[in-house]
Amino acid sequence: MCLKFKVFKIKVLKNKVSIMIKMQQTMRWFGPQDNVTLRDIKQAGAIGIVTALHQIPVGEIWSIEDIKERQQIIREAGLEWSVVESLPVHEEIKRATGAYLQYIENYKISLKNLADCGIKIITYNFMPILDWVRTNHNFINEDGSKALLYNQLAFAYFDVFLLKRPNAENDYSEEEKANALEFGNKLSEEEKALLFKNVLLGLPGSKINFTAEQILSLLDNYAEIDNTKLRENLIYFLSEVAPVAEELGSKLAIHPDDPPFSVLGLPRIVSTEKDIKTILEAVPLNANGLCYCTGSLGADPKNNLEKIIDDCGDRIHFLHLRNTFRESENIFRESAHLEGDTKMEVIIEKLLLLMNKTKVSLPMRPDHGFLHDVDEKTEAYPGYSLVGRLKGLAELRGLEMGIAYKLKN
Repeated sequence: MCLKFKVFKIKVLKNKVSIMIKMQQTMRWFGPQDNVTLRDIKQAGAIGIVTALHQIPVGEIWSIEDIKERQQIIREAGLEWSVVESLPVHEEIKRATGAYLQYIENYKISLKNLADCGIKIITYNFMPILDWVRTNHNFINEDGSKALLYNQLAFAYFDVFLLKRPNAENDYSEEEKANALEFGNKLSEEEKALLFKNVLLGLPGSKINFTAEQILSLLDNYAEIDNTKLRENLIYFLSEVAPVAEELGSKLAIHPDDPPFSVLGLPRIVSTEKDIKTILEAVPLNANGLCYCTGSLGADPKNNLEKIIDDCGDRIHFLHLRNTFRESENIFRESAHLEGDTKMEVIIEKLLLLMNKTKVSLPMRPDHGFLHDVDEKTEAYPGYSLVGRLKGLAELRGLEMGIAYKLKN
């Protein structure tokens, strides 16, 4: 039997690191209803939990009582609630309409309540309506495991010919529309229904899909909001909440857009190196920081992931480590954590050097693991199966330990 091993060429720096600060190993947990239990996560080797109070409607205050109740459940399992993901931003804040000022005040109170409970890293995103989009949740790998995939032709077919979004045809070239229609004509009715369901999956951790009527109504609310306006609204939001977080000693970590380009005609403002620089410079407080997601940023080959680490430095507060493989200009899919287009060994080395410079151990979680056969028996969320993430965590921990050893010796 012939086994294939991937060989990493690890660059050894001349200046050795005497004291090595390492990442905090965490995993995401969607709460008591999650099929992946806290016991499972502890046995996987994580020490921290990344979670949120998904049961509280977006915009409402997270009370100290509710926070402590969840915190206690986690502590009883021998773990700590390390990172909030996410404290969601209400759509009226993103649009700066309706009761957005009250929702901002509620957000400040939730930040204070979390800080009072000792939870001070808060992830959020500013993506309108949809948190993330994939067209295929069950791409079959060579070994039979399943991965998430985005196909631009499939999405264009959904947008123009299935959802029939008003004026959607104006967002695509004639060639793109012709290719999308050719793609769609090969699908069965069942495959078309599955594509519709995949694209309109709700928030991570949710089993509820948007309907066509719901999504079209929500899209109407953004008809007059472009990138410039959405960015202005984000900066206003940050100008209000970041000073509060700074005073509390808390860290806000904005998650990049996923995918890092416009979908459904919606604005995108956290997709590129330039976007991130604009956001961090607009509100120059350490509390205004980044969730460094190698998967979301890496899906755009124009993003230089190494440079983002250099440029953002101590404004990186949380790490999502996953990998993607771009099959073509139109298709990217989730890959194994160490085998995609992103050179994870280079990223981890730079992150270790950053942490030892700032003296801060950054929380990290493996993201979007494959769905293996053993997890098919459970209702695992796309990208959030136990075994796939456990495999990713083990690979990342091993790679980190090897690089740390080289840096110290």
